[in-house]
Amino acid sequence: MYEMIFQTLRERITRNEYKIGERVPSEKELCSEFGVSRITSKKALRMLAEEHLIIRQPGRGSFVADSNSASLKLSDNQQAIRTSGKKRIIGLVITNFSDMYGTELIYGMEEASRENDCFLVVRRTFGIPELETQAIQQLLGLGVDGLIIFPAQGEYFSAEILKLVIQKFPFVTIDRYLKGIPASSVSTDNVQAAKEAANYLFELGHQHIGFLAPPPANTTAIEERIDGIIEAHAEHNILVNRELWMETITSTMPNVFDPQARIEDVNKLVEHLRKYPHITALFAAEYNIALLVEEAAGKLGLRIPEELSVICFDGPESHEGCRITHMRQNQFEIGKQAFENVLHMQGDEQPITRILLQAKLIKGKSASAVNKD
Repeated sequence: MYEMIFQTLRERITRNEYKIGERVPSEKELCSEFGVSRITSKKALRMLAEEHLIIRQPGRGSFVADSNSASLKLSDNQQAIRTSGKKRIIGLVITNFSDMYGTELIYGMEEASRENDCFLVVRRTFGIPELETQAIQQLLGLGVDGLIIFPAQGEYFSAEILKLVIQKFPFVTIDRYLKGIPASSVSTDNVQAAKEAANYLFELGHQHIGFLAPPPANTTAIEERIDGIIEAHAEHNILVNRELWMETITSTMPNVFDPQARIEDVNKLVEHLRKYPHITALFAAEYNIALLVEEAAGKLGLRIPEELSVICFDGPESHEGCRITHMRQNQFEIGKQAFENVLHMQGDEQPITRILLQAKLIKGKSASAVNKD
């Protein structure tokens, strides 16, 4: 009977009835389906694991492995260590990372992994939903004990993430949260951070402020920054003029690799500043957009900050001082807390938490008081 169950499940896996990363029936479910004892169903699942067709995770179930990946064919000793829970592995699915944003996140996670005697496995998606799906499936097939996910930019969250919620698999999102989905997240308090940055510009006498960002559709970090800017306007009794905003910057998105896109964005900024010459400050949603502003201002002969102030989120650390005024996110702590949050998720009753960390205003050389002349 155990051989019959083994053959049946193997056929279902090869026919993709159970896809990579999906849970296969439990020992108890197999007992009900085939009318066998728990010992029989357990032996069938063990045979599937020995054939590297599934990865067994104590307390959570068995999941279809990527049998074509040589990295999944663990030795008996490695498999024993993995399933015993002695060395836990956490997978990170991230769009991309650089000195401006992402590297410090990983430093924080790596620090937490060493403190907890665990390992971190990283996969980049470049903001491409298909690569995000593939990365989640492969990491589940590898047998990770939890996931940290920086969701791909786009209108819809991955169906794989919804599966994680349904299966109550331990995972945390970073940078943004998923609307309507009961999932824990760790991010910056984007509303408060954007509000503080806008208030700083108001204190310098700026009233005609443009906001620059990628399309914000269902990207909660951008949406929250917009909310913060609007709140700051309201508190200063200044009307929000969204004609001064440009929310069509695409060259900085992780899934855009065309150098021409950068040229087009700079040209769009040049035309925008020509159309609205009364703009005295631009608030960029990210550092790389601020660099586009510098290039566009150069083409127009506008001096920064004398004729145009620039402020943004994030920026590289420099021993020579900060060039662009920015809100610095506590990336290290975001990464560290995300890792520790995943480790503490156990069992079916996993509390849903949303952790918000404060950003810090770093005053650089790109923002100054309005020139009244």
